[in-house]
Amino acid sequence: MTDHVIKADASLEDAARAPSDALDGTAHLLAPGPARPYLDLVQPLIEGLGFQLLRIRMTGDDGKMVLQIMAENDDFGLTIEQCESISHAVSDMLDVENPIAGAYALEVSSPGVARPLTRAVDFERWVGYEAKLGLKQAIEGQRRFRGLVEGFADGEARLQVKLDGYDDPQILGFALDNIAEARLVPDETELKASLRAAKGK
Repeated sequence: MTDHVIKADASLEDAARAPSDALDGTAHLLAPGPARPYLDLVQPLIEGLGFQLLRIRMTGDDGKMVLQIMAENDDFGLTIEQCESISHAVSDMLDVENPIAGAYALEVSSPGVARPLTRAVDFERWVGYEAKLGLKQAIEGQRRFRGLVEGFADGEARLQVKLDGYDDPQILGFALDNIAEARLVPDETELKASLRAAKGK
């Protein structure tokens, strides 16, 4: 049996459109850990509905698993109706494929102001926004970085960061397969707007 939780957070409205030839991200960011087996089932379905998948997560234990799906429309968010459409389509597909043993809950949401960066296109789309990265393997002893997104080039996500020993910020490149997690840092103005929108629902 499937439980449904529908969420629709405020999206960032002033984002620039991504180039049409932007590269896709890697599976470990789109579907980390135990969610990986469901990526090939869920992603084509969501794209077939006209949306883009941002991330899948599987949480919980054998008693009650929770499959969390985050997606977006062309305006970088989702309406309640679109969340419901995705939820029903994914639920119907999972009922047929039956990849999850036992009871589970299905949660569908749009990205909020602290949206994850899971694809190469995200680093092109959100240039100029502040982001945080966590790495699998440290670079000169450092695993966490914070700075302004500078795009994606030569197979690397670019971030402008402040480093000890340099007067000016430096642009560093990070291979996608070494990024454990990346997300935008919520802007205070955007965060307040998101909270106001949530209270108005």
